[in-house]
Amino acid sequence: MDDVKYMQRAIELAAKGIGNVEPNPAVGCVIVKNNAIIGEGYHEKFGAAHAEVNAIADCSDPEGATMYVTLEPCSHVGKTGPCADAVIAAKIARVVIASKDPSDHVGGRGIEKLTQAGIEVVTGVCCDQAKMLTPWFFKFAETKTPWVILKWAQSADGYMAYKDTAKHGQWISNEASRKDVHALRRSVQAILVGINTVIEDDPQLTPRPADGRELLRIVLDSNLRIPSNSNLLDCHEYPTLIVTTQKAIKDKPDKVEAILDKSAEVFIAEDKHQKCNLTALLSELGKRKVNRLLIEGGSTTITAFIEQKLADQAIIYIAPKTLGDKGTAEISKPMQNITQKEARRKELNGDTCIIARLSD
Repeated sequence: MDDVKYMQRAIELAAKGIGNVEPNPAVGCVIVKNNAIIGEGYHEKFGAAHAEVNAIADCSDPEGATMYVTLEPCSHVGKTGPCADAVIAAKIARVVIASKDPSDHVGGRGIEKLTQAGIEVVTGVCCDQAKMLTPWFFKFAETKTPWVILKWAQSADGYMAYKDTAKHGQWISNEASRKDVHALRRSVQAILVGINTVIEDDPQLTPRPADGRELLRIVLDSNLRIPSNSNLLDCHEYPTLIVTTQKAIKDKPDKVEAILDKSAEVFIAEDKHQKCNLTALLSELGKRKVNRLLIEGGSTTITAFIEQKLADQAIIYIAPKTLGDKGTAEISKPMQNITQKEARRKELNGDTCIIARLSD
């Protein structure tokens, strides 16, 4: 029972890092000695010290203690040194791990290193709870494809936009929701929209403020309709990938040259209907080490991911307003095809954000 109690505290700590550590997993750590917590830590920011190192630094005498950590300590050198080595150096006597790390560069090596050093290792305590912290991390490790997040804002009666944006404004959601979206953008490695969104809204698809993490901007453009003077092509702060078809490449060589001249990249992913092949794209993004993909497209793009059962999560910002005949792009119909595995909500200064798990 004590193992469960202390691991649940480690899970609470890990949750504090969500949104700041990606593409790393959120990890929490607790060090216990003589039935008392003597050190705590969590992975606070991408590129910074890991949870185990922070917990060791938080206590004065870890020798002989038990460490509770939500994920297997790493055994490789990345942006920081191997956590397994830090645990051994601290003379921890026992390590309780919620989940093994399925990544190719860890995959049990951390546990093996601890065991060889004479440390008692226990695994599987609160494993399911720990995995729920960062399910995208485990999906990518197992499938080598990204965790796909659908994001949209809508009115209370299910519309994504006003028909007349010049009259009513571009935004349905409030400032607090838009701030939350930028935090979401900072937590992913790629953002995707359809060509209609580019033509209608001319977005930059950048997180504001930026935090230095890499971000790939992707456009589904099967007929290469992207304007050569679009913000996406003119803004070089982040790389841009235009996904298209072989037919469009053949028919519009001048457009291809214009895109390449703007330092953007063209990727061919074509299905049998001469549309962008989403499955092939996800496979390619996996090869590029993209483990979290945010879909910010309109209803057509969102519906395509839903109908092909490629989405893992939906994040929906609902404004307390009705648009009626002033609204366009109703989203309620594709939502009927979604089976929600779990859902939670948060209030954002009047708007409601629904966060729903769509996949197993």
